[in-house]
Amino acid sequence: MRRREVEDLLKDMESDRIERTISFREDKLGPAVCAFANDLPGFGKAGYLLLGVKDDGRLAGLTIGDTELQKIGDVRQNGNVLPPPQLMVSPVFHFDEGDVVVVKVDPADFPPVRYKGRVYIRVGLRKGVATEQEERRLIEKRIAHARTFDEQPCLQSSMEDLNMEYFKLRYLPTAIDAETLAANQGDSKEQLSSLGFFDLHQNCCTNAGILMFGRDPRAHLHGAYLQYIRFNSNEMDMGALRAEKEFSGALVAVLEQISDFVKVNIIEERTVAKDGFQQEKKVNYPLWALRELAMNAVMHRSYESNAPIYIYHFTDRIEIINPGSLYGEVRPENFPGASDYRNPVLATAMKNLNYVNRFNFGIFNAQKQLAKNGNPPAEFDLSLQTKFKVTIWINQNW
Repeated sequence: MRRREVEDLLKDMESDRIERTISFREDKLGPAVCAFANDLPGFGKAGYLLLGVKDDGRLAGLTIGDTELQKIGDVRQNGNVLPPPQLMVSPVFHFDEGDVVVVKVDPADFPPVRYKGRVYIRVGLRKGVATEQEERRLIEKRIAHARTFDEQPCLQSSMEDLNMEYFKLRYLPTAIDAETLAANQGDSKEQLSSLGFFDLHQNCCTNAGILMFGRDPRAHLHGAYLQYIRFNSNEMDMGALRAEKEFSGALVAVLEQISDFVKVNIIEERTVAKDGFQQEKKVNYPLWALRELAMNAVMHRSYESNAPIYIYHFTDRIEIINPGSLYGEVRPENFPGASDYRNPVLATAMKNLNYVNRFNFGIFNAQKQLAKNGNPPAEFDLSLQTKFKVTIWINQNW
């Protein structure tokens, strides 16, 4: 964004797509970003947050530094605004009257967007929590523009294909705040639809609904499972096959099974002598890193493929191979710094269920945990045309 564009935005006191604020608090920025992303009036154009500017258009005399910029970045990355919005944060522009930063918010492809479980909208000067009718309008906009595979209807499916106990008891309270949930007791189809799991127009589940809560996801999506294979060797030698296990079923349950399996069956610990009489514990793989990379495979894989996710466990390494190469805006030259979501509904669900902590930080944090534990960096093979492969090497001192 150029300085002249910022000056034009500062002068525009009439536009419904501009909001001014001097607050960097998340409870101020989050609802504002959410409202612009939902674009209820249907402008089809970006909204702008002008930070460092008072409501009357005057600059507030602020000095904006790295701390404030980090707070802006956290709005997208900490997972309180779901699905993750498309933001562009400008450089800091220095004026005699104070600093200004512009946050450009693109309309969401997958509304309704929620901040901490609530749908915020903006109509003219009014900004607040969406009514049931306004939320339905956002759902209709999403259905009309569904583009990713998990958003699309799973034809020939019905409510009978879903385990509604999983949805009602395990998921719904994590996705919608308690006050909104108590006030809005819509029927099950509308609740599922508002979160991307049911298509009201086709009267069937979406692919995401089948994956997250399906009684038998593989009846509709044949590759919806994970295959774990362990070898007593450094090579794929079937004569050295030690164990194998298949994970299939509703992801809301399978994700927990995978997490527990990694902790119990893959992570190993030893106590070794140190200097003098001291001892220290060594772990073959850091739990958090291994779990994060496995969850990444579930979140980013292509479910259009009939192939499963493979987890190969060798004596010196673990290889995770999932269908689907880099997606969208992510390319070899900007990986892993850039992010895009092949499965935005699943990504949102996994964040709500706490299987993803912060967006676009998983790989960086995994590498950090590996280094801290004495493991070499994870290696990513980006050359495969239809697959994505990560290799995690065992602790060098194991």
